[in-house]
Amino acid sequence: MKVLVTGSKGFVGKNLIENLKNVRDGKNQTRPQLLITDIYEFDVDTDEVILDEACKKADFVFHLAGVNRPKEKAEFMSGNFGFSSKLLQILKKYNNKCPVMLASSSQASLAGRFAESEYGKSKLEGENLFFEYAKETGAKVLVYRFPNLFGKWCRPNYNSAVATFCNAVANDLEYMISDPAIELELLYIDDLVDEMFNALEGKENRCEYEGVNTKPLSSGRYCYAPMTHYATLGEIVDLLKQFKSMPATFIMPEIPEGSFAKKLYSTYLSYLPKGSMSYKLNMNVDNRGIFTELIKTGSCGQISVNIARPGNIRGQHWHNSKWEIFIVVSGHGLIQERKIGIDPDTGEKYPVVEFEVTGEEMKAVQMLPGYTHNIMNLSDTEDLVTVMWANEAFNPDYPDTFYEKVETEE
Repeated sequence: MKVLVTGSKGFVGKNLIENLKNVRDGKNQTRPQLLITDIYEFDVDTDEVILDEACKKADFVFHLAGVNRPKEKAEFMSGNFGFSSKLLQILKKYNNKCPVMLASSSQASLAGRFAESEYGKSKLEGENLFFEYAKETGAKVLVYRFPNLFGKWCRPNYNSAVATFCNAVANDLEYMISDPAIELELLYIDDLVDEMFNALEGKENRCEYEGVNTKPLSSGRYCYAPMTHYATLGEIVDLLKQFKSMPATFIMPEIPEGSFAKKLYSTYLSYLPKGSMSYKLNMNVDNRGIFTELIKTGSCGQISVNIARPGNIRGQHWHNSKWEIFIVVSGHGLIQERKIGIDPDTGEKYPVVEFEVTGEEMKAVQMLPGYTHNIMNLSDTEDLVTVMWANEAFNPDYPDTFYEKVETEE
């Protein structure tokens, strides 16, 4: 399959092309039925000979080129309607009736605050042009009205509030929120690219529109990406402030699978300057070794790393409710656990349970509630490095940690 992408250097174009290349080159095998052989990239500075050749050979066209922030309003119509007309004329010249996807905008609805949008008017004219082209030629057209887009590589201070805020917060720049209560419909770039691959496979999602509202309909004239999110400007900035504080607090915000927060965090990270890509950790050092907290979460505990010097023992305590998992990643050690109290069957302390651990054969060992436990370095020369997960972040006001040796002298 030969694919033409106009607007190839734009935000959507760049993300789409890099993912098309992943499929073409066999790096992404999640769509094994897709065989992409050629990707034609066309942008404003590309030689038009390439456009002509691509329109002649293409099996699918993603028409993403458009004008968002022109110097003059008239450029909306020439950039959005005019170039679309030119593209379709070239396809007709070669009688190429391959499917053509058009990137339109929710502003084309001319509903509500978009009623007088010159950009929306130009996009609506482009839509009508494509529908007429379909009637005239019988070619399949797929018209998508994009809501607010966000994701990596989006240009800040241009046409995305999310990109502007992410860049400002990440780089300590000033920004202004006109009204924190304004709610946006947001489409993440990976979800959009996924839908564009659906379109490439003939599995596009169809819909109609009532104003700006999407109404799924299998026979609809329009197409849409079904996974969008709604958030106010205030909510977006509040989340970004949490992300910003993470290197200082080590607290990772809640980012459930598929959530807006998870996608926004990925977007925010893509704007970090070099100086913020790494940050110092708080290392607690004594003669036994080093204990360092890595990440804390509100509901999934925390991750730490412990380095025990040769011959040293760490731990010797128990918890009422807290539990932990130890994973030795380097060195040779022994983990011991003993249930607190007296075994009623023997009248003696419960026996010690032992686990010999090494970095060469990593295993996860669980520290059980109500069991005092330790970890000792069995090496005379090598540090013992252990990754530790606890089900809750350490709370100094309620530490739930009580000293007691695992092995005690009788």
